[in-house]
Amino acid sequence: MRLQIHHETFYAYETPLSYSVQRLYLTPQNFDAQKIVEWKITAPGIEEALTYLDGFGNRIHLVTVQNIDGPMSVIAEGIMDVVDTSGIVKNLPCPAPDAIFLRQTAATRPSPAILEMLGKINTNGRAKLDLLHALMTEIKNTVIYTIGVTDADTTAAEAFAAGQGVCQDHAHIFSGAVRHLGIPARYVTGYLALEGGESATASHAWAEALLPDLGWVGFDPANGKCPTDHYVRVAGGIDAHGITPIRGSRKGGSAEKMKVEVNVGIAQQ
Repeated sequence: MRLQIHHETFYAYETPLSYSVQRLYLTPQNFDAQKIVEWKITAPGIEEALTYLDGFGNRIHLVTVQNIDGPMSVIAEGIMDVVDTSGIVKNLPCPAPDAIFLRQTAATRPSPAILEMLGKINTNGRAKLDLLHALMTEIKNTVIYTIGVTDADTTAAEAFAAGQGVCQDHAHIFSGAVRHLGIPARYVTGYLALEGGESATASHAWAEALLPDLGWVGFDPANGKCPTDHYVRVAGGIDAHGITPIRGSRKGGSAEKMKVEVNVGIAQQ
């Protein structure tokens, strides 16, 4: 499958922006399931940006800008060739040791209610892969996908208690529960081609778990399935806070307003 992606983050301020530094997690990596055909980032200061691989193997651009009087946009766009590997992630280098993905954070730490849900899943004779599929389905059925009821700081415990959330919440709940089982789990950001070519207001998020014989395998509890050739993986880490697509700080630029639009479609080959 060839996918075409356009991801724009638009910023507007009431007063001039005197200084800003941003860390961009906006560049996919090549591995067995996906290959970059073309990719570019357009943003103020991108020509002088420092680019490097972080400790998880993610491609980062560090951008600094000064004296911006008007609005600005950060645009990541390109074309990716993707194949369906049933969620299996092969030949994607990650310098971090696997054990670091057993670490719980405030965002992923499972509540007693999450552990109770986990305990109700029938594990008799089940392989780990089957168990994680059952967990993925249980989370999808328990936490209804609802936009606007959670935010970037909502924890897995809070979203589970509310019974509602978005893909970030589903991925946090899944990651925390899997780590409780002693299985390393990564939080992942990327893109998903929606049915009918609809645009989205954000990138997508899911999780990956490390399984014997298979290696890292993706699970998308928000949609109840493993990633297919409609998914593009961009970055992986411990939780959403560590790999937010754009992270940074600024001086000036009061009353920031931000708008995000993501379009992912099937491209002509």
